[in-house]
Amino acid sequence: MSENKSYFFCGIGGSGMLPLAMIVAARGARVAGSDRSRDQGRSPDKFDWIERQGIALFPQDGSGVTAGQILVASAAVEDSVPDIAAANALGLPRLTRADLNAALFNEADRGIGVGGTSGKSTVTGMIGWILESAGGRPTVMNGAVMRNFASDTMPFASALVGDAATYVSEVDESDGSIALYRPDVAVVTNISLDHKSLEELHQLFGDFAGKARIAVVNTDDAESAPLLAGANVATFGFAETAHVHGSDFEALPEGCRFTVTVENTAHAAALRMPGRHNAANALAAIAATRAAGVPVAEAVAALASFAGLARRYEVLGQANDVTVIDDFAHNPDKVAATLAAVAELPGRALLFFQPHGYGPLRQMGAELAASFATGMRSGDKLYVSDPVYFGGTVDRSVGSEKLVADIVAGGGDAVHLATRAECGAAMLDEAKPGDRILILGARDDTLTEFGRELLEKLGQA
Repeated sequence: MSENKSYFFCGIGGSGMLPLAMIVAARGARVAGSDRSRDQGRSPDKFDWIERQGIALFPQDGSGVTAGQILVASAAVEDSVPDIAAANALGLPRLTRADLNAALFNEADRGIGVGGTSGKSTVTGMIGWILESAGGRPTVMNGAVMRNFASDTMPFASALVGDAATYVSEVDESDGSIALYRPDVAVVTNISLDHKSLEELHQLFGDFAGKARIAVVNTDDAESAPLLAGANVATFGFAETAHVHGSDFEALPEGCRFTVTVENTAHAAALRMPGRHNAANALAAIAATRAAGVPVAEAVAALASFAGLARRYEVLGQANDVTVIDDFAHNPDKVAATLAAVAELPGRALLFFQPHGYGPLRQMGAELAASFATGMRSGDKLYVSDPVYFGGTVDRSVGSEKLVADIVAGGGDAVHLATRAECGAAMLDEAKPGDRILILGARDDTLTEFGRELLEKLGQA
């Protein structure tokens, strides 16, 4: 697919673009790219690292686009963007991120696709770690940095380049591209409202599961119930009917433990990640790798050393007895799961949330508000900045003010402050020993930097 080809990635620093660029480069392709964030001076360490990997980076002004390349760009990128205009003028073929990923996935002898509204990046990382620990040498395409594969020389390890025969990838339903994949093993973590209607989601996930040799489905998720009737289904969950059954969940200060039972054999499992939702993610990964031939005992043992993903309830540090945590929660289901994990342990939560766009607020603002209002405990406080906005013609008529008003109406303690800096200052002023500060949001690498800045300021107080 990638040998002797030349790709130009428009938006190469994106969470879905960078791992693909690394995979095709490792397989012999010539790779170049551009990114608006680089032009704006954002995340310089990331772009410096990309260049050190031998990838040529250019301003997003069309100067890096040349004859003979294949343009890789989001379908949402407008033709007026100079790179797109230059590619169109040259008549270059254009692939979306999903087009390229699906082509690589479908070429593999064994493709393990992980879909679902929430948890798919974590489950993808868990599957990759289990297979790697079992000597499987998988290629893994993820939307987040997998900490087990990260190092000083590979800090942005959202891809693992292994053999082409086994390809593990999260797959996206938000743009309908899940339909492009032909999985050997199809995992559905759950189904809930995000970017599409539930009717559309049921159709997409049903088709995805139906194409697989084995579909791994969550018995605990009511919206996934229609998928359970398939003849090719292996189930996971805390329900006793699940093929991979979890029980005896116990929250711990540094993670959790639970029991995994398969075919009447019980295994003691432990994770370095908190939350019942992560135990469910582990059950999904165990079921998927079992379908791929890995014994349950080996999978459970591997997960004990799974270090998690960047920005998935990642503890950045502690200062003056205040803990700062970075998390990717941005839709109703993810927010509910994160707040449930927060509630498992004592201590007040001060939450910062940056909505990941104006469109998502229009699509699921009411459900998002309900997740916050329901999940926050007495004493917890939420600070909401304006949504992510990188320019363009998006409708900005519904913003964070409406979200906060709905949360307050539902009983949550929330305030809207326009800028991230204002929210940070208010949180630092409020923080007391024993509190946890959580940074929530998506689509912006600098959220982690923001969390680290707060941690540093806490240490100076």
